[in-house]
Order: sequence, then C-alpha cells, then structure tokens
Amino acid sequence: MSNVQSIVVVGSSNTDMVIKADHFPLPGETILGGNFFMFPGGKGANQAVAAARLGGRVTFIAKTGNDIFGKQAIQLFRKEGINVDFILSDENSPSGVALITIDMKGENTIVVAPGANGSLKPDDVQKAEKQVEQAEIVLVQLEIPIEAVTYVINLASDLRKKVILNPAPAQLLPDELLKQLYIITPNESEAGILLGMKINGLESVKVAAKNLFEKGVKNVVITLGADGAYLYNSNGGIHIPGLKVTPVDTTAAGDVFNGALAVAISENKALTDAITFANNAAAISVTRMGAQASAPYRNEIKN
Repeated sequence: MSNVQSIVVVGSSNTDMVIKADHFPLPGETILGGNFFMFPGGKGANQAVAAARLGGRVTFIAKTGNDIFGKQAIQLFRKEGINVDFILSDENSPSGVALITIDMKGENTIVVAPGANGSLKPDDVQKAEKQVEQAEIVLVQLEIPIEAVTYVINLASDLRKKVILNPAPAQLLPDELLKQLYIITPNESEAGILLGMKINGLESVKVAAKNLFEKGVKNVVITLGADGAYLYNSNGGIHIPGLKVTPVDTTAAGDVFNGALAVAISENKALTDAITFANNAAAISVTRMGAQASAPYRNEIKN
C-alpha cells in the first residue's frame, strides 16, 4: 500500500511453548495438560508481524541467539516481508523463550527467559539510526533492556518521530521519558504499575489516563480487553468500545493492537479511527491460537 509509511519496531523475539490445560496448576501441583504448541512470539516480533500483515513497511531491530529458534524466527520474518537487516545474533546467549499455560477460559500465564533479548544494547540500536530517520513511527516495548528503550526513544524523539510505547512488562518510568512519547498503550494492570495506583473499572481508568497525560504523554490509550480502549489527550477522554467475540487465546491481543495502531497512524487515520481499527484487529486475533499466528491480514479487518 503506497500510502503506508515505514514503521520501525524495536523489541524482543521469543519462541512460545504453549500448553492448554483445564486450570492453572497451584504451587507444587503437577497437572496433565492437553495439546502442546510451539509458536514464534516475543512482544516486539508479534507487533512487527501484526504491522506487516496489515500493510505496514516494517524494519525490526532485535537480538536472537545463534541457534535454531533464532534462525527460524528470522526466516519467518522474511516471509512476512519484514526488513531483518538489523536483527543481530548473540554468540553468548540463547534465543528468548516463553513458557505459556492457557486455561479453559482462554486466559494465560507466561514466564519468559529473555536470553539474547537481554543483551540488546544502545550500540545495536544505533546501527539502525538511518532506518529510524526514515521511519514515520517507532514502536517499542519493555521486553528488552531499559537502556536500549531509552536510547531509541531519545533518538526517535530528537528526529521528531512519533513514538508509541507499549509499556509491557510494566515498570516505573521517568517522566522525562514519558514526555517524549506520542502514544503510550498500557493495559489496566500496566497503567496501575506505571502510576502506583489500583485500577478497577472505567472510572479509575479515566483517572489513570489523565494522570499519565499530565506526566507529559501526548496521547494515552489504556487498553481494556474486550471492552476496547480509553483514549485521553488534550481534547479530553473518550471510551472506544471493542468487538465482542469468544476468545480462544488472548496471548498476543495487546501486541496485535499495537501493531495495528502503528499502521493506522502511519496512514494518517484520526486517532479514534486508528484505535477502532486496532480494536478490530485484536478482536480477530483472540479467536485463534498463537501469538504471531493469530495476527490478521488487512482484508480480514475490512470484512
């Protein structure tokens, strides 16, 4: 699509090992699960694939191990049309792995061993400075070291790029960093961690969004799962409802939302329309198993 500008995604690449079970085991309990699946995952990779499938021109900056998982991941990114020139190989660490359990309701618990993701340095990001310079949107998450995140946000902000930060897994962030963001996209629990407050229901979501805006983020988008998202900016706040679907696996819903949001903004869609587009993409993704595997293609959203 000619009107789509380029998107640079900086983040993690993992292999997800998934077991479905009736319920989550208690500490010390062994349970027999159902099927075992292996999917490509990692927040950065998921968001890159979601954006590419929806028509974005994507460059992915990441680090994998020099192992079968890393090689397979790069092969898959190429197949999705993603620029892999800035995915570096770490000789000393394995590729990242996530162990995921999914219960009957489609809810999940996840443990991640970051591996090579944990050694992505500012120097590595610097190698892709030209890509950042040519991009419209820079999309980042927190599954890589905070030094690399800070470096890329500062760089993109200096170059006047629109930075979208998906603050997951959540951690406290300095206001100086928040001030450089075009959009932040926490879910309710992540927004609570960022602000050190309890979030329960839409009223507290509204308060949290206003607080993040007052810290300097231009547009705050708090994702609400099946209930869509809440946007707060200089025009005030608005709740943008989601599509009601029956979830099978919610693993990458937030990642698909972020990838779709980046594409819609790169196409100069109004922010509310961009969020609706992202809500619809995320709704489709939860009706399928897997992280990247669940990301929809452009024509599916039109339908």
